[in-house]
Amino acid sequence: MKETNVSLKLMIDRESQRVLFAEAGKEFIDFLFQILALPVGTFIPLFEKQGMQGSFGNIFESIENLGSIYLQPSVNKEILLKPKVHISGGGGSGLSPLLQKVESSPPSSSSRSTKFYRCKNVGSSCDPYVAYDIRAICPSCSQVMNCEQNMVDPPSPSATKTSSSCTEGGYVKGLVTYLVMDDLEVKLMSTMSSITLLINKFNVKGIRALEEKVVNFGMDEGVKLLKASLYSKSVLTDVFLPMVKQEVNYEN
Repeated sequence: MKETNVSLKLMIDRESQRVLFAEAGKEFIDFLFQILALPVGTFIPLFEKQGMQGSFGNIFESIENLGSIYLQPSVNKEILLKPKVHISGGGGSGLSPLLQKVESSPPSSSSRSTKFYRCKNVGSSCDPYVAYDIRAICPSCSQVMNCEQNMVDPPSPSATKTSSSCTEGGYVKGLVTYLVMDDLEVKLMSTMSSITLLINKFNVKGIRALEEKVVNFGMDEGVKLLKASLYSKSVLTDVFLPMVKQEVNYEN
């Protein structure tokens, strides 16, 4: 899957070495808002690639290593390891393009199709019970439920999109520019709001110390932002200032 990138315009104070705010569009705001709806299990595989501190990774690994015979018959390990993100978002996919890579990782053989079982008497004398475990006993006839049934996954959101353009999907409306503060507070963008912020909140006396910088925001930056948001009040500075400095050093 081709990685989706969006652009952010950063306002950087060179004297204090911090990102004051960023101008962002719909895609980035949808990404921020969708973080609140993500199951914790979706974070772990992303964090592992960049080194994860704490103990969540140990829980994840423990589930991976635990034999299926120790799980309840109705429990599928993949539900915990790869939880699905089902979010209503209008006519689109409901999932931020920046996060679709999380959902698009190739499923394991155990998660491609979930098998169910019924007894041989379904349709005649039994109610339509199904079970995950081939050893289950039918509550109606007490026969072993060993007749295999397959559950077919629904089509992907991209395959079921309609041509309707009345809904954009996601959380916020497009054609609007948003201001995102260093601590990820989101405001509506206007010329007066940015000037007011510079004068009142940041106490900027002149524009010589300010620098505008356009940066790309993709999957890697999303993971860094997600991690930083768990412990930092200066997320944009923590994520983007090192990138800007590295780019300047490279150009020099």
